[in-house]
Amino acid sequence: MEQIPFRWDIVGSFLRPEKLKKAREQFKQGKITQEALTEVEDEAIIKLIKKEKELGLNAVTDGEFRRRWWHLDFIAGLNGITVYDFETTAFGVNSKAQGTFVSGKLSFTQRHPFLDHFRFTKKYADAEDVVAKQTIPGPNMIFLDSFILSKRYHENPVYASKDHFIQDLIITYQEAIQSFYDAGCRYLQLDDTSWGALFDNHFRNLIQENGYNPDELIQEFGDITEAVLAKKPEDLAVTFHFCKGNFQSRWLYNGSYDKIASRLLAIQAFNGFFLEFDDERSGGFEPLQNIKDQRIVLGLITTKSSALEDKAALKERIKKANHYVPFEQLCLGTQCGFSSTQEGNDLKEEDQWKKIHLLVDTAKDIWQEQSV
Repeated sequence: MEQIPFRWDIVGSFLRPEKLKKAREQFKQGKITQEALTEVEDEAIIKLIKKEKELGLNAVTDGEFRRRWWHLDFIAGLNGITVYDFETTAFGVNSKAQGTFVSGKLSFTQRHPFLDHFRFTKKYADAEDVVAKQTIPGPNMIFLDSFILSKRYHENPVYASKDHFIQDLIITYQEAIQSFYDAGCRYLQLDDTSWGALFDNHFRNLIQENGYNPDELIQEFGDITEAVLAKKPEDLAVTFHFCKGNFQSRWLYNGSYDKIASRLLAIQAFNGFFLEFDDERSGGFEPLQNIKDQRIVLGLITTKSSALEDKAALKERIKKANHYVPFEQLCLGTQCGFSSTQEGNDLKEEDQWKKIHLLVDTAKDIWQEQSV
């Protein structure tokens, strides 16, 4: 099988089918059972995996169809985490949201539902030249949102020090990674938008107000990530995905990769990085010159709108990236998932599949279908 990440690869989430959206709302209202909802999820995931394979994807996911949020569902399944509801305007729109805070000793549990979710995906995904990909939020999502910036945590701190918390955070993720591996996972992705807070001026101010230095956290985020990956099995491919927020086609963070690139791209335990470059706000490719020997999946195809990119323009942008990264380390991907939350982005399913077709078709043109 070709090296992971693949020449054409996906972030992971897909638009939820209407039948699934309806079933989830019925479950919320108490009109159907969990078992009935799971049946609808199973059916939708099987159909999705078949579609992913038909379109020529080497890595396929369950579309995150069992989740409400790309990150919170995993975090909520850990020991020592409490979930709460609130309203937010963070993405420029009034919406109901959920947050988490550390309320006890953090640890992983073998009862985490994502393990069975992965086993189901693997059952229907695995085939020649196709691998089941599992996505989970990175450790710094918890460090930032549930610890550093959490008012609820600061009101009732349960750890004697930050270092004690970080030690448990690392162990929790090491055990999670090993558990997915034991379940048969060979392609794991850490989605971690928290790094964006380290270069966005608004969030840097919030971090400082909570008593932390955002520049020092750049090093610390990297140290935590490296420690989490230190015990990963040798034949487990792990990638990193970063975008600047993706909620109903809206973004959260402003700024360029320059401030974080040298530390982030130095994490050699990653097989590759998925980074968004779909608009002017993403900045240029210059920060990519910090890469070592990992692959870079260029997120050139946006998932935030239905507008279909021009194939020739995509090829030209890859040539520009090649000024900073060796050609053999470049790959093509989507800027993010199509549905980071159950609401989904502002495009239709047919637009989503046109973009996946364009992704595969363009990458095959560029790399001439060579397995390198």
